[in-house]
Amino acid sequence: MFPFKMISLISSIIGAILVMVWRVRETRTAVSAKKIVIPPIGMSTGLGMFVVPAFRIPWTWAATAFFSGALVLAYPLLRTSRLVREGEDIMMQRSNAFFAVIILLAGIRVAARGYLDTVISVQQTAGLFFTLAFGMILRWRSHMYFQYRMLLNETQPSISN
Repeated sequence: MFPFKMISLISSIIGAILVMVWRVRETRTAVSAKKIVIPPIGMSTGLGMFVVPAFRIPWTWAATAFFSGALVLAYPLLRTSRLVREGEDIMMQRSNAFFAVIILLAGIRVAARGYLDTVISVQQTAGLFFTLAFGMILRWRSHMYFQYRMLLNETQPSISN
């Protein structure tokens, strides 16, 4: 059982680092609808883990995890993510608070996982945290998409000579 816990911890740390690297790269290029929508669509393929019985969790746990992610844990991401128009482009505005939020969320995940792994199987814990993260990402990216569409539909002030 020990290797699963160690792999889980290491993958959580690597995941947090990758999110921070991705965020820095994301602020350097223009945002598009495709860049906003693809991550949750790609992540949704992870729902396939529930085909395997070892990963299954009760529906009430899944709903609680999903809504906790969407309503509580997505909030800091919403507060630290902002799209701005720069000329013709729409850019993600960099926020140093975002990095603190990611580190805090990773810490919460590691602490909660340490407890949950003693109560339920490592696979069920993975399913629970995936569901929580999916709710968080889905709400965050939906919010970004609507913000993007609003900025896209804004009329640009014309510059006349």
